[in-house]
Amino acid sequence: MRFLVGTVGDVQSVFAIEGDRATNLTSAVAGIGCDLSALAASPDLVAQAKAALGAGDTLSVADITPALPITTPGKFICLGLNYVEHIKEGGYDIPDYPALFMRGHNSLMPAGAPMVRPSCSEKLDYEAELLLIIGKGGRHIPEDRALDHVFGYTVFNDGSVRDYQRKTHQWTPGKNFDDTGAVGPIVVTPEELPEGASGLKIESRVGNEILQSSNTSNMIWGAARSIAIISEYTTLHPGDHIALGTPPGVGHAKKPDPRWLRPGETIEIEIEGIGICASPVIDEDTVASRTAAE
Repeated sequence: MRFLVGTVGDVQSVFAIEGDRATNLTSAVAGIGCDLSALAASPDLVAQAKAALGAGDTLSVADITPALPITTPGKFICLGLNYVEHIKEGGYDIPDYPALFMRGHNSLMPAGAPMVRPSCSEKLDYEAELLLIIGKGGRHIPEDRALDHVFGYTVFNDGSVRDYQRKTHQWTPGKNFDDTGAVGPIVVTPEELPEGASGLKIESRVGNEILQSSNTSNMIWGAARSIAIISEYTTLHPGDHIALGTPPGVGHAKKPDPRWLRPGETIEIEIEGIGICASPVIDEDTVASRTAAE
């Protein structure tokens, strides 16, 4: 199935997507709620959602404003250094364990919402990433059963403020500026994709300028191995997010000059079989001016 969480008017709902049409599952199936939290935790609800397809009226996907697939995920864990060529362009040694960091809720925004370049830095970078959402939770999950714990896959842009990322060894500041991590909009369940969402083209671009172009088969740690590694140290719960790292071509590594995102541009991240996450870039001062005017 293909899910979209979004608003029509002031009402947020969960929609099932078929082509360019959407079925409102929140109104069709009791207990689904207004984001994917309940569906991620309940295979029975997913079965009811499938049964609701084709029943009742549909609306155009274009009439829906995307929201975060899960409003407040319990954990948002990111892998760094997961594509060999990206590791090399950053000047790092190839690790034998993934670099792991976490994102806070304020750093996230839905696809289509503005990505904010902070007033304290012009070094806003893009990172195209595959993101998985946990369904069945667990601890010490074996790799050979890890994919049974995936509810769905979506697109993530791990917007990074590079000078702040390098102020500490932990990367936390540069990865957690407000409104720099775009999620969605479409969440695709595993049966619609290759195993582990491997073998999918992944690309970032601004207009006709292709910035990154690779394939998810090039990840060092795929979905199953990542779940197994992370669940060694923490219990995973339904709705937790795991972002699986970015391929080469990020802005800070461009030669001869870095390629930072600029206000007025729209950065698009596309993953084959899932969709496009597009974010217009604006300056933080513009946000402040709008807020003051309101």
